[in-house]
Amino acid sequence: MANTYTQIYIQIVFAVKGRQNLIAKENREELHKFITGIINNRGQKLFAVFAMPDHVHILVSIGPTILISDLVRNIKAGSSKFINDKKWINGKFNWQEGYDAFSYSKSSVDSVVKYILNQEEHHKKKKFKDEYLDLLEKFEIEYDQKYLFDWIED
Repeated sequence: MANTYTQIYIQIVFAVKGRQNLIAKENREELHKFITGIINNRGQKLFAVFAMPDHVHILVSIGPTILISDLVRNIKAGSSKFINDKKWINGKFNWQEGYDAFSYSKSSVDSVVKYILNQEEHHKKKKFKDEYLDLLEKFEIEYDQKYLFDWIED
């Protein structure tokens, strides 16, 4: 679109169905590359992606020609098919319904990238459920417990 300029930074978070630990460390890099390809093919800019065994964090810059929900649907559907085609797990791989999207200013991009890329260290100290609830609180998002991700209690 001519004369349309945007600068919208979005952190996207979604989880494996049932919050199971199904993303193996040895497959992480290949999954990252696949997700990167989806984002690039949709004309968006990726800043960071990191897949933990049970969830994924992505930081992207979203342009004016795409809805966040469409991009997330493309990422989740494409990566589910990719994981199933690769037969990385016994049975069928699925992401849980839903996702979260948090917006950031340009001045926060570097710290969010570091946060995403440091997920393994971060989760040695804090469980995903606690991290997730902290994000909802930080962004003052009202929620109903019954619509949160399904949690497997460790």
